[in-house]
Amino acid sequence: MDLDNQDDLDEFEVAMFVIRAEEPLPEGSLDYAHYRALHFHLFQDVYPWAGQVRTIRIGKGDNWFCYPEYIDREMLRIFGALADHNHLRDLDPPTFAARAAHVLADINAVHPFREGNGRTQLTFLSLLAEHAGLPFNPDVLARDRVITAMIDSFSGDEAPLAALILDIVTA
Repeated sequence: MDLDNQDDLDEFEVAMFVIRAEEPLPEGSLDYAHYRALHFHLFQDVYPWAGQVRTIRIGKGDNWFCYPEYIDREMLRIFGALADHNHLRDLDPPTFAARAAHVLADINAVHPFREGNGRTQLTFLSLLAEHAGLPFNPDVLARDRVITAMIDSFSGDEAPLAALILDIVTA
């Protein structure tokens, strides 16, 4: 792959993501290893480090994501809590949405990969919904709404993200 600029890389990344997202996703236990396998599957054609935890510090705006030396510990904590809650099975849609919003907000704050975090989070959400016996309507995923909800959750307000997830699983 010989891409000369960011626009070409972005275009290639989206194209490859769409192709890989339409393929069968890796099976797993909805755990941290499975999450990394999803990232690898979705971005293997774009980044040689796909599925590998980042080793550099990154942030957006004035906010820093989890420092690399704490990523594994935090992701194991998040996925341990998810397992303790039976991967959100047997919940009514509003409760599923609220708990899934908390999981995604935590994963987003960690931001384990250099790129592709948001798309991996939404792909994982689709698997959680499927596992919980709920539908997943991707038509609800308006880019601006998703970004705003994730920013709000990073600041501690998970309500917009929970509302988005509720719309996704009840539409």
